[in-house]
Amino acid sequence: MGDRTSKESPGEQYRRLAQACLEMVPTVQAGEGQDALIEMARVCVRSGLRSILEAHPGWEIVAEAANGKEAIKKALETKPDVAVIDYSLPLLNGIEATRQIRKREPQTEVLIFTMHDEEILVRSVLEAGALGYLLKADAKRYIIAAVESLAEHKPFFTARVSQTLLASFLGKAGTTSEHALSPREESVIKLIAEGHGNKEIADVLSISLKTVESHRAAALRKLNLSSTADLVRYAIRNKLVEL
Repeated sequence: MGDRTSKESPGEQYRRLAQACLEMVPTVQAGEGQDALIEMARVCVRSGLRSILEAHPGWEIVAEAANGKEAIKKALETKPDVAVIDYSLPLLNGIEATRQIRKREPQTEVLIFTMHDEEILVRSVLEAGALGYLLKADAKRYIIAAVESLAEHKPFFTARVSQTLLASFLGKAGTTSEHALSPREESVIKLIAEGHGNKEIADVLSISLKTVESHRAAALRKLNLSSTADLVRYAIRNKLVEL
């Protein structure tokens, strides 16, 4: 990766960094560091975290990807110990990427990286299999500790996110979740809100057109909504997509 970036002009480097990307730290022996796969969507945040990670002894940035689907492919190819995944990615967001990585590579732990701390997002990523949740505002202070914690298969949450989880637990004690959306229903809504048609959604999620329509209908029923426009507003309001 060093050879390629050294040949890039400043404009080419900016365009490359402006893409949603995936960074990975290769496998090392105990005591030298940990594998990490990092996927980020904003140039300033990505470059900042990259410099922090590169400064850690034994860690090296070795690969990139432009969207969630490519990130999954890279993760399966390299099998990192830890995946740090930006929630807001094109095609497949952090929740769907987490679900697929954990299902197909269960030894890889996932740390979600996002600017949002809403309970619905925290709950969704944990249900998808993430072991940690890091806010972008806390990245410089906690990213190394977070990656190291997950590399030991231990959960990582900052105090702010822990408070959100506690409030959610206390607020939902004794209640049922019969109207809660499934993770796949949330993924379908997210893609609808991004402007994808049913056929595109089926291709992205590797499911049938009939299954997409079934998830859409179930989401409308559970949320007591009546149209695609309602689903889009729901997705925006609940931070399933970022504007």
